[in-house]
Amino acid sequence: MGGFCGYLATMAGLAAGADAAYIFEDPFTIHDLELNVEHLVQKMKTTVKRGLILRNEKSNMNYTTDFIFNLYSEEGKGIFDCRKNVLGHMQQGGTPTPFDRNFGTKMGAKAVLWLSDKLKECYRHGRIFANTPESACILGMRKRHLVFQPLQELKAQTDFEHRLPTDQWWLKLRPILKILAKYKISLDYSEKAHIEHIVRKRSVEKK
Repeated sequence: MGGFCGYLATMAGLAAGADAAYIFEDPFTIHDLELNVEHLVQKMKTTVKRGLILRNEKSNMNYTTDFIFNLYSEEGKGIFDCRKNVLGHMQQGGTPTPFDRNFGTKMGAKAVLWLSDKLKECYRHGRIFANTPESACILGMRKRHLVFQPLQELKAQTDFEHRLPTDQWWLKLRPILKILAKYKISLDYSEKAHIEHIVRKRSVEKK
């Protein structure tokens, strides 16, 4: 599910502790598949004798779900068994949670108020003039705030071919998948946080 967008597969992998999550935004090769199989083989020698592999709907046109299933089944013979499950739209959704109901109500109310305001702003001499960028917007959440953003601005931030935003914040969380799955990886510690306010506070305390 998700088309070309790997958000669902990545977040599901983080939540469920998946050993790998293959997505379109993070290209993978047969070598990556080989490493993942080897990792699962070594994992079966420990006390945790289970694994979970996720594949996004359109992550790769050649490395299909059947291909990955057959690869793991063949390489895991005598070590582990594989089961395949393709989630469809029949398994999507379910009963809305209180959060869903509350969030939907807030977005609906905000959208109606926005429409009412725009009708007043754009009404002139018995006609509606919707010729400004702000007259065609998308309502979404940015940094915990509901924000209206003009479609004209979003055009430059969108990959229309794959129906994806060009900047995907959640891709930075991908390395956590391998950390949680206990892969042998090397991390880059070169980036340092800005701690000016902490240093300044300590120097004041010493005085």
